[in-house]
Formats: sequence, C-alpha cells, structure tokens
Amino acid sequence: MRATLDSVPIRRPRPTHKKPQHLFLDNAYTGEPVQEVVKEFGYTAHVPSPRAQARTIQRQTRRKVRRWVVERTHSWMNRFRRILIRWEKKPENYFAFLHLVCALITYRAAGLLG
Repeated sequence: MRATLDSVPIRRPRPTHKKPQHLFLDNAYTGEPVQEVVKEFGYTAHVPSPRAQARTIQRQTRRKVRRWVVERTHSWMNRFRRILIRWEKKPENYFAFLHLVCALITYRAAGLLG
C-alpha cells in the first residue's frame, strides 16, 4: 500500500480541513496497518460495503444492479470444466481451449446456437 501511494506521479494539493483528500478503497484494504498508512499520507479512507455500493447504484439508475461484464464473462467461462481446472501442460493448448470457449460464448450470445 505504501509503495502504491509513493508511486503516484501526480502532485496533489495539501489536504486542509475544508478540502480533505479522500481515498476510496475496497474491502481488501481494511485493517489497522492500512489505516495508518492512509492517515500518514493525509487521506480520509472510505471503504463502502458491497451492499451499500449496490444500493447507491440502484438509487442512481433506478434499475436492477447489473454484474460487471468481466465478472459475468468469467462466470460463463467457469462453466467449462476444462478452463476452470487447467489440465493442459502446454500453454498453447490452454489458450486454444480458451479461444474456443470465448467463441462458443460469443456464438451463444449472438443467439445463433439456439
């Protein structure tokens, strides 16, 4: 965490009482060590729960909360056992099956397979 905050290339203004610097984190960054680093750099940490994020998005869009496209695609790919459990030793064979699975998913999404 410290290395990430040290490597930010953009200079930021000094945080003041009127204009604090906010840092939005996910659940992986909870805990006392992270909070200490965040305070050391002058940020105010915000770690919203996934339910709170979903409710906020739902209120803003007035629609059902959708899964992210990447998560959905990975879920579809995990339905293929050969991709979920990697049996191939050669990366070329694994990538060939990965391409085949992606082609099947695309074909199904286009509605051509039925």
